[in-house]
Amino acid sequence: MSKFTFPESIRSRPVYGMLEPRAGSAHLFIADAEGAEAIIEMATPAIMAKGHIIYIAKGTDYEAQLRALNPASFYAGPSYGAAEQRIHKTLADAKMGLQVYLTGTEGLIGQAQNAAMQAGVPHTAIQTEHRGSTARRMQCVHCKGITEDVETDPFICGHCGLNLFVRDHYSRRLAAYQGVCIDAEDPGNVPAPKGIYE
Repeated sequence: MSKFTFPESIRSRPVYGMLEPRAGSAHLFIADAEGAEAIIEMATPAIMAKGHIIYIAKGTDYEAQLRALNPASFYAGPSYGAAEQRIHKTLADAKMGLQVYLTGTEGLIGQAQNAAMQAGVPHTAIQTEHRGSTARRMQCVHCKGITEDVETDPFICGHCGLNLFVRDHYSRRLAAYQGVCIDAEDPGNVPAPKGIYE
């Protein structure tokens, strides 16, 4: 199942919509994993004629379907980090009227949205749709290290080794949720890990 309904939470937590075609001078699609499904569902030949797709497969197999849409340009990379320079260059070269579509995991959406806003793309020209994994991109508030694809609460920081509580507080600047030490006052008293949305 690639769609997930997130439970209500605090105000800093992102809210995602559904991609829909819009008029624009160009269309930039940045997606990972099952985010490809959202592009396939809303793509039209007119949009793809001016469409640029940057895709990170993350173990899925949608590349052939995305290429069959005949976008003006297509890039498939192994990770967001590998695609990051291309994303920044594409945004820096963008002209007025660019529409940006971000879909897939929260980690990808947050990082790409941050890049688009830093490049001056107005937030009204950025659409987001969550698809696929509900794993979170987490920042340890103690060591500032980022851990990708966190699926359990609590989890162990991969940088400093602290047991971290997975908070719903989200930093748009960092495109990450915040994790805080769960056993600071009672070392070793750590509950058994469970899925974040269990």
